[in-house]
Amino acid sequence: MSFVSMAFLLLFVFSYLACKFCKNREQKHIVLLITSYVFYAYWDARFLLLLILQTFISYYLARKIVQASTKEQSKRFMILGVSTALAILCFFKYFNFFIDSFARLFAIQNLGTLNIILPIGISFYTFHSLSYLIDVYRGKLKACDRFIHLALYISFFPQLVAGPIVRARDFLPQLDEDRPMNRDNLTEGLQIFLFGLIKKVVIADRLAVCVDTVFASPNSYSGLSLFLAVVAYSIQIYCDFSGYSDMAIGTAKTFGYNLCKNFDMPYLSKNPSEFWQRWHISLSSWLRDYLYIPLGGNRKGKTRTKINLMITMLLGGLWHGANWQMIFWGALHGGALTIHKTFREQCDLHDLHVKNKILKQIVSVASVTGMYLFTCLCWVFFRAQSFSVAITIITRIVTGAGGIQYYYFFTYLFVAIIAMATVVGVIRNQGHGFYPLLPLDRFWAKVVILLVILLTFIFYYAGNNVFIYFQF
Repeated sequence: MSFVSMAFLLLFVFSYLACKFCKNREQKHIVLLITSYVFYAYWDARFLLLLILQTFISYYLARKIVQASTKEQSKRFMILGVSTALAILCFFKYFNFFIDSFARLFAIQNLGTLNIILPIGISFYTFHSLSYLIDVYRGKLKACDRFIHLALYISFFPQLVAGPIVRARDFLPQLDEDRPMNRDNLTEGLQIFLFGLIKKVVIADRLAVCVDTVFASPNSYSGLSLFLAVVAYSIQIYCDFSGYSDMAIGTAKTFGYNLCKNFDMPYLSKNPSEFWQRWHISLSSWLRDYLYIPLGGNRKGKTRTKINLMITMLLGGLWHGANWQMIFWGALHGGALTIHKTFREQCDLHDLHVKNKILKQIVSVASVTGMYLFTCLCWVFFRAQSFSVAITIITRIVTGAGGIQYYYFFTYLFVAIIAMATVVGVIRNQGHGFYPLLPLDRFWAKVVILLVILLTFIFYYAGNNVFIYFQF
């Protein structure tokens, strides 16, 4: 079920009213869990059983971890839970990729693959299960006494299919509190939802028209047209995914729950490290805490640190898609992180730091520009249908090849809007994102909101509105 659908509107209204009539928080949890399962089953009811099975395994093994008589026994239960969750994920998402790669490596013909349907959101709820089990084992979190609490954490419908990846230690404590469903939370949540809706249906979906057309036949278009399409895609994927995150955060807020921030104006980043502190924050912090640090982080020397960075980004690329192209995309970011870390080490070693204020500002602008262009280069491999198509696009852009001049009006319009929003963020919030919420107790604010809703209905793109990250 998509947020951009009448089915979701009806489900939201029904569940919200039902929660308002609940006499206690336990009844509210039951309503929200039923809502979450209906939300997921609407796509394919068969995979609801897989979601429930994953939840039960996590619930059972977490309790065994706590009840274990020795640390070694506790560790075995944790490893069993993590291995089971990863095995389920790997079968559905990576089985055919591994089989196909093995066959190509050894030149085996007709090894065969399975017709496996990828359950929507499996990567996200698997990460929820993994972090829960690991945190229980580490002693950072108590195992849930009630199955419904863990079930609601793993399957809470706003973030179920495309994040943010919420930590159990951030969400589960909220279930032990009487979270208010008051007017303030409703108005704030709906405004955040509307903010994300505009990003998705007005900006991202309209830019998809240009991006899909140009990327489908890059040899037909000029280098400048291809460059503009790449810029359009950088805005499309940002508005598509951050728009979903905003809608998830806003929906959760209406029920009184807080979800973590997932984007923070990432295209203002000056370097690769900062980019991953601003882009898909819940994933990058998850990879840091549950992969990079357990590998050794930066505790085992400079060389090992860079190896750990590369491994983390390679697996991050694989998480985004079961193909070598995504792994290469991860390798590009991993390489950039290691180069940046080496550069910073040399600057610190030789005290090569810019001290002049004017020159420092020039360097900052150049760094932001260079990082954005590098990110766009990486997006080409992320979006293109194959390596060869990606190389063709980059080559034609660099050489300024001739071809069809396709200057999509909405690319210029939305670049200007994003630029203005960025300037506002720099001035009002020191370069960080924020939600421009209005005080709805004022008449003028209500008029503005109504005008925004009207303009959204007028300018939204009525074509394909599937969220990009549903495929991950």
